[in-house]
Amino acid sequence: MGEDRPRVESTPLLIIGAGPYGLSTAACAKRMGIDPIVLGEPMGFWKHNMPEGMLLRSPVDWQLDPFEVHTFRAYLQERGLSGRDVEPIPLKRFIDYGEWFLEACALDVRPTLVDELHARGDRLEARLTDGEVIVADNVVAAPGMGQFANVPEEVVRSLDPARYSHTCALTRFEALSGRRVLIVGGRQSAYESAALISERVPVEIHIVHDHETPAFAQSDWSFADGLIEETLNTRGWFRHLPAEERDAISKRFWSEGRLKLEPWLAGRIDRSNITDWPVTHVVEYRQEPTGEIVAALSSEQRLSVDHVVLATGYRVRVPALPYLARTHLAGDLETVDGCPVLDGSFQSSIPGLFFTGFIATRDFGPFFGFVRGCPAAAKIIVSEVQGRLAARAHAEQANAHAREIAEARRSRPSPHHDRPGPGAARAA
Repeated sequence: MGEDRPRVESTPLLIIGAGPYGLSTAACAKRMGIDPIVLGEPMGFWKHNMPEGMLLRSPVDWQLDPFEVHTFRAYLQERGLSGRDVEPIPLKRFIDYGEWFLEACALDVRPTLVDELHARGDRLEARLTDGEVIVADNVVAAPGMGQFANVPEEVVRSLDPARYSHTCALTRFEALSGRRVLIVGGRQSAYESAALISERVPVEIHIVHDHETPAFAQSDWSFADGLIEETLNTRGWFRHLPAEERDAISKRFWSEGRLKLEPWLAGRIDRSNITDWPVTHVVEYRQEPTGEIVAALSSEQRLSVDHVVLATGYRVRVPALPYLARTHLAGDLETVDGCPVLDGSFQSSIPGLFFTGFIATRDFGPFFGFVRGCPAAAKIIVSEVQGRLAARAHAEQANAHAREIAEARRSRPSPHHDRPGPGAARAA
């Protein structure tokens, strides 16, 4: 008996990832008459890689619907709430909005994951973990940020994996009870982690970062609206800017998102068990046989701790996506500094393969690492997918017509079929 062949399904659009960018793209596609297949756990990164009790920095007008119907405000209104009732927005509330959005848009999301992604001629083939195969005209990869957690090499070299955690992997704090904790990083995630940990368990916390302590001030993201609008109006706008202009935009985001801490955090970290070490960095980590970690600081002081928490952000690396790394696609993709090179429609160097969300920020700007960019990215991608599908349909129609003509010519009798040969008269 032969082996059972895997079930093969065909689709015009496969979306890998069911976070905000994946759901927004799926909703846009469905609204535009394209029935996508969406794979992943809805809001999975938000559910499993962010700690309970976390508060978001986003305003209530950041939402997922490209057509501005199923917005976060609409969700609140349905529940009898106003923006003021939920600001700052609790993590749990936004996860609930994501699930409400999925139902409101009637999106079907399958929990299956992609094991391998291959290019097959002019289509893409996804082999799933359950053995199924999906052949797609277009694929949109919307990976969660957790796959790009930035873990410094010196930490990996020096410490046992059980002795350090990136913030995206540390969502429960019971194991830190009674411990001494070093948090590396000086942005919102570092300070909010310090607050959440100290509010839940008795702990000694040190926050080490190489810049001044950020100011407690309300962030103003309104400037991003014009930048996103320009991206919609001029495809590839950001990627074609001179380097100094791109840097200026990135610095503006840095000043809002990195050099400020939300005011509601100030009182929560004003504790005797939390020590701030600004303008300082760790020169060396040394783990003693007892398991104790000695961190030598640039200030020539030493901290003895039990666990290191890495609030060190995220860095895109295409091979970090396992379904690409397991095939030749990771090597075939054109990349710069680990990021896929994208055209003005979020399409990679492999035709039909699109990337959206944080992974696209090099070519589209830092604002596409935030929820605010979801609707714009979805509109741009789906517009290009529509064009590709129309071109494919036209080509298939032209090919079918050409085959019909060729078949008609083959079946038509030759005009010389009944004419006597040149020797017929002589024979007579």
